[in-house]
Amino acid sequence: MTTSHSSSVVDRDAGVPPNVERDAGVTPSSTQRVQGGLLDPRMLWKSLPDALRKCDPRTLWRNPVMFIVEVGAVWSTVLAAIDPTWFGWFVVFWLWLTVVFANLAEAVAEGRGKAQADSLRKTKADTMARRLTGWSPTTPGTVEEVAAPLLAQGDVVVVEAGEVIPGDGDVLEGIASVDESAITGESAPVIRESGGDRSAVTGGTTVLSDRIVVKITQKPGESFIDRMIALVEGANRQKTPNEIALNILLAALTLIFVFAVATLQPLAIYSKANNPGVPDSLALTGDGISGIVMVALLVCLIPTTIGALLSAIGIAGMDRLVQRNVLAMSGRAVEAAGDVNVLLLDKTGTITLGNRQASDFIPLDGVTPEEFADAAQLSSLADETPEGRSIVVFAKAEYGLRARTTGELDDAQWVEFTAATRMSGVDVGGHSLRKGAAASVAEWVRSQGGTVPEELGTVVDRVSGSGGTPLVVGEVRDGRARALGVIHLKDVVKQGMRERFDEMRSMGIRTVMITGDNPLTAKAIADEAGVDDFLAEATPEDKLALIKREQEGGKLVAMTGDGTNDAPALAQADVGVAMNTGTSAAKEAGNMVDLDSDPTKLIEIVEIGKQLLITRGALTTFSIANDIAKYFAIIPALFVTLFPGLDVLNVMRLHSPQSAILSAVVLNALVIIALIPLSLRGVRYTPSSASKLLSRNLLVYGLGGIVAPFVGIKLIDLLIQLFPGMS
Repeated sequence: MTTSHSSSVVDRDAGVPPNVERDAGVTPSSTQRVQGGLLDPRMLWKSLPDALRKCDPRTLWRNPVMFIVEVGAVWSTVLAAIDPTWFGWFVVFWLWLTVVFANLAEAVAEGRGKAQADSLRKTKADTMARRLTGWSPTTPGTVEEVAAPLLAQGDVVVVEAGEVIPGDGDVLEGIASVDESAITGESAPVIRESGGDRSAVTGGTTVLSDRIVVKITQKPGESFIDRMIALVEGANRQKTPNEIALNILLAALTLIFVFAVATLQPLAIYSKANNPGVPDSLALTGDGISGIVMVALLVCLIPTTIGALLSAIGIAGMDRLVQRNVLAMSGRAVEAAGDVNVLLLDKTGTITLGNRQASDFIPLDGVTPEEFADAAQLSSLADETPEGRSIVVFAKAEYGLRARTTGELDDAQWVEFTAATRMSGVDVGGHSLRKGAAASVAEWVRSQGGTVPEELGTVVDRVSGSGGTPLVVGEVRDGRARALGVIHLKDVVKQGMRERFDEMRSMGIRTVMITGDNPLTAKAIADEAGVDDFLAEATPEDKLALIKREQEGGKLVAMTGDGTNDAPALAQADVGVAMNTGTSAAKEAGNMVDLDSDPTKLIEIVEIGKQLLITRGALTTFSIANDIAKYFAIIPALFVTLFPGLDVLNVMRLHSPQSAILSAVVLNALVIIALIPLSLRGVRYTPSSASKLLSRNLLVYGLGGIVAPFVGIKLIDLLIQLFPGMS
């Protein structure tokens, strides 16, 4: 991944780039938007109409479990209307509530994204574009105003300060400050310029300064905002392979229980016929089991809890990414993030701050530290690079030197850095200073009649071996040329990175740092950051080959990128996270876009993916486990009059057969509504091994799924006893 730092400015006094906080993953938008999954009664009420609309069989058939529940509710309603009893209508009421609650879970999950979709639609207000015809780098072209929706792919538009960018595209000419708060929620403007990896602009954002010429890359109706609206509303959410497999399992279990319950009817008729002395009961008559009771039994035994919450869990997983300003182009990508084995992380801007900073001044023999610091600062005053500014700040902070300004040196002749000389510096009052690559400065010193001590080579090698970048300072004063010392530049590793990589390791994820640095520098940074491996002097072909090699070994790979040269690797990776500041090619190739352009967010994405999988597994475990209590509630209630020995299975000592059936049906519905907050928020994830996670889930949600319904059914049974007519 290549990174541009054109927007990064180092304050001379503070020495801290204003985007350091953002680079560290602390952004106002990403922290303020993260909300819990608490159940808001207003959200339930607002989502209720959508839940009722989802009761349409043409919609519900996609969820086999809840479709069976609705069919059962319809049949029970017909039976209750033919032979009305308070028991029948009470069961019918709670069966319909079960269907509505299941739809409500999905409606609430979808509703959480609609508010953000509404705010995004505001950015699509009709905008006029100034289209350029006949434009070329040497020809200004003619301007014509057209409505933004009429722009076609390949059109060229001009946008000036105060105007809204009419569509997604790439900057062809100019540089401008752009307000992207409508998309990212981040108030700080960003720099967009032609060439490099910060050329992509998004429709609906506002140019704050200067003028840019933009080539439209979107097709009508397929802008970035259009895709965001569809995704956050769930309109384009497709079921993931894991979710499809689980749906098939739930459908199979439902079918098994349909046949199992159906076989009880002939068994009941046969047993009753052979025991004519047994009186009819609410559940069991000479005609067998009551139709309403059979439906109640089926609904309580099939995995309605996970069937009701499965879709909500998937929607909420994508919503949690949106809250962190990450746009997932498919649910498959979110799920794949949870199974990732290898993380490919770019060094610059991800593991390190991205700007090399002065960390030490090393004077040679015969040069005092103060003398060398003064020379280093003076030679860097006109150096506008982050490295040059950090030298000025370091000299002031460590040696108390006042940051002189160029105004105090009106007679100075500043020497700019060029690729040919690989040096910069100043000539003032017969005193010449040069700062740059070791070989270039050494050659300059020799050309001025000086000699270079062997000590310089030793110091330069030591700095390079430690992963730093050596800059040598030389001078000519009073006709004497000499090397003064070495400035140690260091790419600073972000705080907390080692701890985060330790967490990744505990999850069984291998981290690989990718850099264009030489192997010595790469190894030093890798050791300091705590990554498992590194790829030095990486080319786009190297990245692609590494990903393919890992995938051939059965690994799932995630990586970040922002440049056109990253596009092949992003497309090949199982999880490709493109930076929003990157090129259109990178964003098209990846299956996720980070609107904050924070490469470290890849670690959060992996954690969210794992949380999604764990939540789905935990609630599936709970759903299947809580059926056990319903067996002990309903089966004895059905057959206890026929087979008194079954009373030993009535471990909850429920009051009567009808209260047992009612308690199980009521609990079955209430569990769904109670678990909506957990499905939206997700099960809390702590990095640990797969075996520990499995053990914890079995203990908490397996054992909890068995115990909780016993308590719940008994409490509801006691409540029903307060109404003698019901029990």
